Amino acid sequence: MLRKILDRLYLLSGGIAALAILFICLVVSAQVGLNILARIGGAKWSYTIPSYADFAGFALATASFMALAYTLRAGAHIRVNLVITRLSDRVQWVLEMAALALAGAMSGFATWFTIGLLRESYHYGDKSSGIVAIPLWIPQLSMVAGLAILTIAFIDSLVETMRAGRPLLVDTGTE
Repeated sequence: MLRKILDRLYLLSGGIAALAILFICLVVSAQVGLNILARIGGAKWSYTIPSYADFAGFALATASFMALAYTLRAGAHIRVNLVITRLSDRVQWVLEMAALALAGAMSGFATWFTIGLLRESYHYGDKSSGIVAIPLWIPQLSMVAGLAILTIAFIDSLVETMRAGRPLLVDTGTE
């Protein structure tokens, strides 16, 4: 039951990241189309999407942070296996558990820090500096959510590795 919930959470975060990338493509393409229209039609056809660069930047942050847990669980993060694959399974297992524990702690700290940043932005009413002033705590929510889900994914992977008694994340190239 918990396994299904966690897998759905990781899939949902990956889906949100994909939608954010799609949004970036759409808003930038729309602005490029408006720029072409202005070149063809002259100044009277000159339009712009207010703060489109800000919106694209916020969507990029959302995509980046929300994709972290999904890519970790999918095994798509970059790993250096040249040395690790030459070690015994027992040493690989210990190193994998140590790496997951350290990464989980660091991710947890980053989550804690970004929660503080979000609270500060909310408290002081910080807004973006573009034409459309967006309260910064709104896009910062995706940072907090993405890092929190990543922390859960690290802990999940650590527990799975401990239960398996063997390394799970090291690609030995035998599959």
